[in-house]
Amino acid sequence: MLHLNKITFFAFCVYILFAFSCTQETTISKNQKELFELLEKEKDNSQTSFSIINQIADSFRYQGDNQSLILFLTDFVEKNPDNPYNSYWLLLTAYTYMQENADSVAEYYFDRIIQNYDDLLVKGKSVHVLCLQNLIQISTSSDNRIYYFNQLITRFPDEVNITELYMRLAIEYEKIGDWEQALYTYSLFLERPDATTIQIPGIPDAYNKARKLIDFNNSPKDWTFESLESLEKAVKNAISRYSSTLLDKYRSKVNFFAMSWKQEETDTNSQKNFSMKDYMRGNRIRYSAKLDESSNPNEAYLRTTGWSQYINVWYLYFRKVNFPLDPEIHGRWEWAGIYFGEKL
Repeated sequence: MLHLNKITFFAFCVYILFAFSCTQETTISKNQKELFELLEKEKDNSQTSFSIINQIADSFRYQGDNQSLILFLTDFVEKNPDNPYNSYWLLLTAYTYMQENADSVAEYYFDRIIQNYDDLLVKGKSVHVLCLQNLIQISTSSDNRIYYFNQLITRFPDEVNITELYMRLAIEYEKIGDWEQALYTYSLFLERPDATTIQIPGIPDAYNKARKLIDFNNSPKDWTFESLESLEKAVKNAISRYSSTLLDKYRSKVNFFAMSWKQEETDTNSQKNFSMKDYMRGNRIRYSAKLDESSNPNEAYLRTTGWSQYINVWYLYFRKVNFPLDPEIHGRWEWAGIYFGEKL
């Protein structure tokens, strides 16, 4: 009997929940019907219809019915091409597609707004700015992203962080191989008053990245070698001859570093501008017969010893030059830095 009472009570609870759900759905449907009827009467009144459409959209969101929401918004725009808020309705459509993980469709609507509709301020926010910011996030085309960045910079300089956008724009130019525009945009970034201090998510030490590239571009690059073999041979010969003059000649004149293995090349105290003679005088310098086994097609390490009683071992770091802007320099080799101590 007790077991039967439990079953009866459970069935009663299910019934109550079902009845409540049906009542709630009926109420929503009734409200939606009333809103649709009101919209039909007020569709020519842009201010009133704006409020009604927002309420209808909210009801679809409450139900989790994104497909009906999309159909409603796009149908309204198609049937009412002169409605002044159409860019906003398409913005909501794009957002809804993003919620459905349909970024490519969302991109179509964001771009459609930019290309075909005048800008609109809704709750103090520019619809075009919102579209451009989202397009930058979801677009996979560097060409498109370049266009969007430039739109934000030229049209809305007071609403975005210009310094950050210059850096991101320069990187996009790099991706498509437009090095002249990349360098020009990096130079614009460096001219910004906050370039040295800005923190850009995903781009650590943005200032040094731009500074190194610009400095390298403006340098003679006469320290580079045609091959790793020729660079290694020249450096070994200079060490054998104890010629600090030759070693100073061979090392990079831009962005040369000297640091421990634990440091980062971007550390402020890693950039060194010194003469090798300060470390060669009176010391017995030796080098390994072969490059370190960790060397690869783009980087190489030459172990040397005898530099000082404090740090006896130095690894000379050679790397392939990555500078597509100048085909005569791109792919050559440079002595780019020194690592102090044994490898970790």
